[in-house]
Amino acid sequence: MKEFLLVFRADYKSMPKTSPEQMQANTQKWMNWIAGIAAQNKLADRGNHLEATGQVLKSDGIIADGPYTEIKESIMGYTIINAESVEEATALCKECPILLLGGSVEVREISKL
Repeated sequence: MKEFLLVFRADYKSMPKTSPEQMQANTQKWMNWIAGIAAQNKLADRGNHLEATGQVLKSDGIIADGPYTEIKESIMGYTIINAESVEEATALCKECPILLLGGSVEVREISKL
């Protein structure tokens, strides 16, 4: 088995405003999707949601506010899964709730050092 990083991207500004009930329903969709991967014994690390703000340290020592606001999509979170191939890992993402919000999932194999 190989490990794959799933990077969830979406546009924070275009995210629909939701009621507490809708937020709870969306959270449940995520929990169900992750549980489905875990049930297949393919979940390596559930990961987490990332805050919309942060900082970027550049090679010249300059610290800038990030993520960059001129980039439409921001990284919203991540998960690490186990799969035999990038194709299998991508197939596991087809039901990811971020897709329902117009977002995307980047699937990257993790190379061990």
